[in-house]
Amino acid sequence: MQTRDQRIYKVTLTGSIVNMVLLVFKFVAGILGNSAAMIADAVHSLSDFITDIVVIAFVRLSSKPADHDHDYGHGKYETIATSIIGMALCIVAVMLGWKGVEKIIQFVKGETIESPGMIALAAALLSILLKEWVFRITKKVAEEVNSQALEANAWHHRTDAFSSIGTAIGIGGAVALGSHWAVLDPIASVVVSILIFITAFRLLRQASGELLEESLPKETEDKIEATVYRDPLVSDIHRLHTRRIGSIIAIEMHFRLPAEITLEESHRHATKIEEALREEFGASTHIMLHIEPTKHPK
Repeated sequence: MQTRDQRIYKVTLTGSIVNMVLLVFKFVAGILGNSAAMIADAVHSLSDFITDIVVIAFVRLSSKPADHDHDYGHGKYETIATSIIGMALCIVAVMLGWKGVEKIIQFVKGETIESPGMIALAAALLSILLKEWVFRITKKVAEEVNSQALEANAWHHRTDAFSSIGTAIGIGGAVALGSHWAVLDPIASVVVSILIFITAFRLLRQASGELLEESLPKETEDKIEATVYRDPLVSDIHRLHTRRIGSIIAIEMHFRLPAEITLEESHRHATKIEEALREEFGASTHIMLHIEPTKHPK
């Protein structure tokens, strides 16, 4: 049975091998096929390869158990990895967009833009197939092991597949319609850069929310309360505080139990509530419960 880390490393290594093969092929195809969109796509594959390395390094750090200096564990390393991936995507998006705009301006000014070759189109089609496959297997493992950084990397693979779709359309149009439509190639690179930037913004928004201790979504908090209220003696849940720590969540709350029950009975109820929460949200869920006696009218 493979551990969580082993599954993450295996699927990330698979993706990095695919990225390495693709980035070499794309650079060669972009140069030989004279395609700005394909060279831009190759740069995107290079960023994919770099982020694979980031995921492997930071997941190893995040899996370290809690210690004297990190009472809540090292889960935030995954959040940092997500931030790095998001920033890398932003840089890639700006680079691709800038190069594409420059080519379009040249075309508008009347300068000749060479049509891309068939080898560039072949590279784009191969990239679509391989990167969509890598996205699916990475996303599946990310959901099964609950890894935010791995899911971010999966979406990085998906944006590379999307960029190759745009590249294929641009190159295919330019090849089929001739040199008068060669501008479709840089237009494709600009469209791709916008899609990449949108994905980058989503990842950075998610990571910044976690680093700033943003509460979990209301539907998750409602589910937490519903789980606790399954105990018929519980009343008045208040001061519910939630947050995410990498791949786990933290739950802290106050609630009331009848004043007449013993301390031992209160502890037994609290233990069952903790077990129910961990069954619902994961065995590593951080839980802090504060029990108060039920208020009686005077």
